[in-house]
Amino acid sequence: MGNYYQKEIETMPQEQLRALQDQRLVAQVKHVWDNVPYYRKKMEEKGVTPADIQGVADLYKLPFLSKDDLREAYPYGLLAVPKKDCVRIHSTSGTTGKRVVAFYTQHDIDLWDDCCARAIVAAGGTSEDVCHIAYGFGLFTGGAGLNGGSHKVGCLTLPMSSGNTDRQLQFMEDLGSTILCCTPSYAAYLAESIHERGLQDRIHLKAGIFGAEAWSEDMRHDIENKLGIKAYDIYGLTETSGPGVAFECAEQTGMHINEDHFIAEIIDPDTGEVLPEGSKGELVFTAITKQAFPLLRYRTRDICVLTRKPCSCGRTHVKMSKPMGRSDDMLIIRGINVFPSQIETVLLQQGYTANYQIIVDRVNNSDTFEVLVEMNPEMFSDSLAKITAAEKELVSALKAMLGIAAKVKLVTPKSITRSEGKAVRVIDKRKI
Repeated sequence: MGNYYQKEIETMPQEQLRALQDQRLVAQVKHVWDNVPYYRKKMEEKGVTPADIQGVADLYKLPFLSKDDLREAYPYGLLAVPKKDCVRIHSTSGTTGKRVVAFYTQHDIDLWDDCCARAIVAAGGTSEDVCHIAYGFGLFTGGAGLNGGSHKVGCLTLPMSSGNTDRQLQFMEDLGSTILCCTPSYAAYLAESIHERGLQDRIHLKAGIFGAEAWSEDMRHDIENKLGIKAYDIYGLTETSGPGVAFECAEQTGMHINEDHFIAEIIDPDTGEVLPEGSKGELVFTAITKQAFPLLRYRTRDICVLTRKPCSCGRTHVKMSKPMGRSDDMLIIRGINVFPSQIETVLLQQGYTANYQIIVDRVNNSDTFEVLVEMNPEMFSDSLAKITAAEKELVSALKAMLGIAAKVKLVTPKSITRSEGKAVRVIDKRKI
């Protein structure tokens, strides 16, 4: 399993794991109560004190935190240690409002590196590998997290960051990169570039660790086929540390959550009620080992399912499904719930690339819904009649999937901007 497999932790019996979580949760609640007035006030408003929390069974008593709370408390309102004890911050993009800033002590970074190291090992990584990290560095958590995890495993680490595709491919070829870490949309772009340049026989990748944005199973298979790799999902949020909160093993039936550091719940997104295992709902995380920014019951808005079904890899930590959408990113068009991942699935099944864009607007109090789709190169020389027929075929397929009609426009190859970070799939002009 590599040279960083933390077997005693990752295969811990459930009873022992729950006891560890109980102990760490009790200590964390006391830490937050003593050091975070913002959250202490929320607890007091709910009539809860640290004495009421004796273990995970009492977690439901605590108040939730949301991204709105993080923005309201910006920048230092949720910091639980003195500023002098912090060594780094990371931040979200701030595209939907005030930035969310997360703080880290050196202890926090060490534990985060451990979590990312587990993900690399689960993907087959060892000290013999060359880990090519094309996630963005800087305030974005992706690059820093996988960089630290790669060091822990002992891989030769290439901190490439995103962008400069010519350099990416040169280093990938010259240094023999074996594990690629980036967003799935950038992996698809790199795969496209490799095929265009005829470099398939010069690239020696065996695995990819992709996250930071939603991607479908169809997109996974497309990337795997084009790069000749096995593609693994990784999950995380800036608010809880970054990538490495959960990761896939070789079984690929969900992502193991690092339960010695994070307690996961599934709730009804409308009522906040905790749902039983196997239910589909909103994912909530409680960080039980973070010192600087220890969020309790943080609502991720990601919709998924948790399962404790035994895994062939031997890991005992609970698994979360690939997020099925986000309760806050879901589009409501003419009263119908639409997730971008549904559109991606249809396009890939119809033989198109994953490069598309959704444009929603409101005209005369009615929603308009258009999907721009890149033609395949061989279609570019087709007659107008053939292109029109292809558009009609996509309209039918999308309506069958979504239950709502969309206008489809086939555009020239490479006319939709490629992403080197998170892909911008939706332009909702109703909010502008």
